[in-house]
Amino acid sequence: MAAVRFIPLFFILFSTLCFSQSDEEALIKLKKSFIGGNLDNWVLGSGPCEKKWVGVMCSGDNVTGLHLADMQLKGEVDIQALLQIRGLKAISLINNSFTGDIPDLHKLTNLRAIYLSKNKFSGSIPDNYFEKMGLLKKVWLDDNQFSGRIPDSLCRLPNLMELHLELNKFSGQIPPLEYPAMVRDLNFSKNNLEGEIPEGYMEFNATSFEGNPGLCGSILGKECDNGDNKSGQKQESASSPSEGIDGSGSGSNSKVLAISIGTVIAVVFLVTIVVLARKRRREDEFSILSKEPFKEEVLPVKVPEAESTTRRKPSESSRRSRSSKKGSSHGGNSGVTDLVMVNEEKGEFGMQDLMKAAAEVLGNGGLGSAYKAVMSNGLAVVVKRMKEMNRLGKEAFDVEMRRLGKLRHPNILTPLAYHFRREEKLIVSEYMPKGSLLYVLHGKFIYL
Repeated sequence: MAAVRFIPLFFILFSTLCFSQSDEEALIKLKKSFIGGNLDNWVLGSGPCEKKWVGVMCSGDNVTGLHLADMQLKGEVDIQALLQIRGLKAISLINNSFTGDIPDLHKLTNLRAIYLSKNKFSGSIPDNYFEKMGLLKKVWLDDNQFSGRIPDSLCRLPNLMELHLELNKFSGQIPPLEYPAMVRDLNFSKNNLEGEIPEGYMEFNATSFEGNPGLCGSILGKECDNGDNKSGQKQESASSPSEGIDGSGSGSNSKVLAISIGTVIAVVFLVTIVVLARKRRREDEFSILSKEPFKEEVLPVKVPEAESTTRRKPSESSRRSRSSKKGSSHGGNSGVTDLVMVNEEKGEFGMQDLMKAAAEVLGNGGLGSAYKAVMSNGLAVVVKRMKEMNRLGKEAFDVEMRRLGKLRHPNILTPLAYHFRREEKLIVSEYMPKGSLLYVLHGKFIYL
């Protein structure tokens, strides 16, 4: 029996050892393809994870990331060596001196992040380069000399969250985003792009597209010329003879007018459908908050008289909800009771503000779900529905939430408000635009 148990354990340890040795040999091979740089502690036999080789990120004994930024590296990137590192998820070569075409990183289909900013890479990128890199979340190619069209496969990545192509020589039209709701950070500025900015980019600022004289669209406040003048000239020259012969020019103009009106009606119809669909989705996200009356007692909200100068303007519904609660701390049969504020630095708001907010699902976990909500006063918050906290009583929960709400530290995200219910709790905190505290604390080289 002991032998039976020993054999699997032996193979597990042996496979892990081989895996780490393979990573070490691959890194030594990669080092040989570089010119310059400070990789002196990359020594065979010392172990990249055990001795913490410079720029090497590990999970246990396995290499998962290479952070080789600002190391004055040049030469070639040995893709065959990188292919031997099976657990590699991210690579950063930011601010080095690499030249030539983009490396064949598309062969590393498990990558989550690529950072090639501030090098001297040049040439065009094949249109299908990113076709098999469906796990990619972050692509930073800015401040190089890339040219040609932006690859369509790049804008079709299903998990793409960050895309930086600024300060290059990309030309042609911008491909449409296949999954615009996923992308939260994007910059195409200072290239040679032209044409109308596709509809999927409307959520981004004009600064993401500035420095491209040929671009147009509502984001830039620049109306696009769709060739109306040219087509008008063609119609004019083509219709002149017919008008001289049988006067059919007026009939042609009527057809053009009818087609234009039909197109406008179709566009309005489609926009209406999209708006209604988004509204329905938003209502579905928060409908759980209003389906059942809350029978539990709601703790009263204590609002200080003094207003902070940095506070957002309270919304109308939160003012109404506060005034309605002065005489009672019970939810009654109204269906939806209000929130308890524990931190008012971002202003005051109520449950009705969340109900009316534009909602977006951020994720689901073992403890519950998380939603992003943007309220009418512009405040973006994250609402966490916690279902696995039912043993905690109301008074104890209130004490803990108020204690957390008083914490003040640049690396701590304090809650803003909460709602207590026996079946579930809602915790409201400020929305972090970069997705997580991990990103804020450790920078953009985060790939998980």
